[in-house]
Amino acid sequence: MRRGRALFLERRGYRLRRLMDAARLLPVLGVFLFMLPILWGPQATGARSTAVDGVYLFLVWPVLIVLAYLISRRLAPVTEEAGDAWDEGGAGR
Repeated sequence: MRRGRALFLERRGYRLRRLMDAARLLPVLGVFLFMLPILWGPQATGARSTAVDGVYLFLVWPVLIVLAYLISRRLAPVTEEAGDAWDEGGAGR
């Protein structure tokens, strides 16, 4: 084991990495939530009601949008810093 290397990440870096993980998993969560009505069984009548499924989808959609907005707002300073570092290195040209 190396002695000069820190064992734990600083709190800010750890939280930013978890936020990036959440941003990567948000589309997977969205696909799961959109496919969830398929798993719901039909009513006792045997006919599937698409009205309930439609209302569910149009309620889940804004929730996913708000989650993406909140995550992106928290990650905006980090991505701006990374973009500035990329441009200063000349690799972005």
